[in-house]
Amino acid sequence: MQLVQPALGLIFWMILSFGIVFFILKKFAWKPILKALDSRNDSIQEALDTAKKTRQEMAALKSEHQHLLEGARIERDVILKEAREAKDQIIAEAKQRAEVEGTRLIAIARDAIENQKMAAIIELQNQVAKMAIEMAEKIIRAELSTDERQRALVNQLVKEINPN
Repeated sequence: MQLVQPALGLIFWMILSFGIVFFILKKFAWKPILKALDSRNDSIQEALDTAKKTRQEMAALKSEHQHLLEGARIERDVILKEAREAKDQIIAEAKQRAEVEGTRLIAIARDAIENQKMAAIIELQNQVAKMAIEMAEKIIRAELSTDERQRALVNQLVKEINPN
């Protein structure tokens, strides 16, 4: 049981060994270990600060990105609306031009038809007049074939001219 119960000499030598190791560690190793721990603590704190700053920047960038996206959507909607309005205006102008051109062509066609109609009427009148003259000429020749008939016609015309 002596192994379990420490002796007074063993305790003395253990305390002396611990004191020497403690003194050596304090003299040579304590400052570098504390410096390394402080350095590590500082680097961890810097990393945490950088991460926090980066997180804030990412949140700001995300907000800006959302804002830019919303602006782009609004601009897209405006451009599409303007394009639709331009399309509608172009279609309306094209319809109006087509209507004006159609009206003009119809007026030209009506004028041409009227001119041809008048030409046909004049031609018909000329033919009717020519036929009437030919018929009158034939009738007059038949009526005035003798001298006696010619004298009777002249007397009748003279009576019609002198209304006395």
